[in-house]
Amino acid sequence: MVQAEKSILRASGEENVVSRFTAVFCNVHAVSVSLFNNLNLSLKYLVYLFLCKKAQANCLDIGQPFKVATPMIFKVTFFVSGSRESAFVHAISSAGVVFAITRACSQGELKSCSCDPKKKGSAKDSKGHFDWGGCSDNIDYGIKFARAFVDAKERKGKDARALMNLHNNRAGRKAVKRFLKQECKCHGVSGSCTLRTCWLAMADFRKTGDYLWKKYNGAIQVVMNQDGTGFTVANKKFKKPTKNDLVYFESSPDYCIRDRDVGSLGTAGRVCNQTSRGMDSCEVMCCGRGYDTSRVSRMTKCECKFHWCCAVRCQDCLEVVDIHTCKAPKSAAWIART
Repeated sequence: MVQAEKSILRASGEENVVSRFTAVFCNVHAVSVSLFNNLNLSLKYLVYLFLCKKAQANCLDIGQPFKVATPMIFKVTFFVSGSRESAFVHAISSAGVVFAITRACSQGELKSCSCDPKKKGSAKDSKGHFDWGGCSDNIDYGIKFARAFVDAKERKGKDARALMNLHNNRAGRKAVKRFLKQECKCHGVSGSCTLRTCWLAMADFRKTGDYLWKKYNGAIQVVMNQDGTGFTVANKKFKKPTKNDLVYFESSPDYCIRDRDVGSLGTAGRVCNQTSRGMDSCEVMCCGRGYDTSRVSRMTKCECKFHWCCAVRCQDCLEVVDIHTCKAPKSAAWIART
């Protein structure tokens, strides 16, 4: 692993776990280290987007490779709690494994799989007949692998958290398959499309992430049924969750307040956007506590001009800007938790 990757793992407290995970993953399944690293970093990047931009969680800046931060709350809250955030992370992680393994199969990076062997011969759709060709993504292999690998730990448990994680892992796998699309290439005179060659391809992973984010917002709180084999809704007014829904059984911690027990660093001191109406706005980020404004001077590049050939030259300009930071709670609880 490169140094930036190790920094990410140290920040989340997972370096030893992931090192062992990588060794088993690569040795048993002949998966390249680079493949696993790309999967690991892409998932942490998605978790960063979810946490730091959406859930008001505080972050540590590590600079590389995406110039993003790794959430400290990642370690405590999401893998030991039964919150809706935990549900999202398990679903998106399971989906990421499906996507990475399926893509690796299509690119010939794995010895145990290749393109979808079932997509051969001729078929018919709403536009007429076509021939299967190219390399269809072997999504079934990716799902089978993810189910066996990601669910292994949860299948050993019989408690509510294990059942919850299994459910959300499956929802993540199904989300990737949901966006599998048929792509075709026309053959004929002047592109007349008298003949078509088609294949199945996964959509960009961002679609899966956006879909699961909507499922997070609509996640359903559940309780274990009496015989311990499944769930029932906690609030009878809500519908029973489907296999595509995310479920959780514990309320989320208050991310506005610093609480080391749940891994939350709070939002005091966070920089907020005074003009935004989104999650980074001062109203939302500061949780109604208000914010302080300070005026600072900084050097920026300005009056940039292109010079033939081939350079862009800029002037150094002094810029005065207002920085807005969230106020800390005034209650004694804040002092006790810091």
